[in-house]
Amino acid sequence: MPETTPLRVADLAQNSTTAFDIRPATATLRDLAEQLGLPGLRKLRFVGIIAAQGARDWHLTAKLGATVTQACVATLEPVTTRIDTNVTRTYLAAWSEPTDEEVEMAGDDTIEPLGIHIDPNAVMIEALTLALPLYPRKEGANIGQAVFTEPGQTPMTDEDARPFSGLADLRNALNKEE
Repeated sequence: MPETTPLRVADLAQNSTTAFDIRPATATLRDLAEQLGLPGLRKLRFVGIIAAQGARDWHLTAKLGATVTQACVATLEPVTTRIDTNVTRTYLAAWSEPTDEEVEMAGDDTIEPLGIHIDPNAVMIEALTLALPLYPRKEGANIGQAVFTEPGQTPMTDEDARPFSGLADLRNALNKEE
């Protein structure tokens, strides 16, 4: 499915930037949509640069744009969303994997270990996946109230789950008695 081949770090110019502009073909968009479980994907573009950062590290800066179609979480109708987001990755040559059993997560999730290649296509797919709305909802869609229970039992409603909802009525009744 790659639209571009990974770039060998040894071939990147240390004193200038390397530009890339990925616009996948229609067949690739279909394959990627299927891989991500999307009913539709179009107008995908990933454009940016890779530049040296210091003597051995590299920095990728890019803009991701895509139009995706997902199923509404309430009605399952198609919902179309435009995604436009900035993407950055910093590739560190001095990266070392933690060896402790318990590891504290670093605050910067854009840092990656530097390998022999930098793959803008893989970064594009990862960035698209992370930018997808988790709960797409068609405008005005409402699931209403769902009530489930075992046969022969009285179903518990949302109102029943609010333990203090009747306190206001109780307070008002007590105030009337006084």
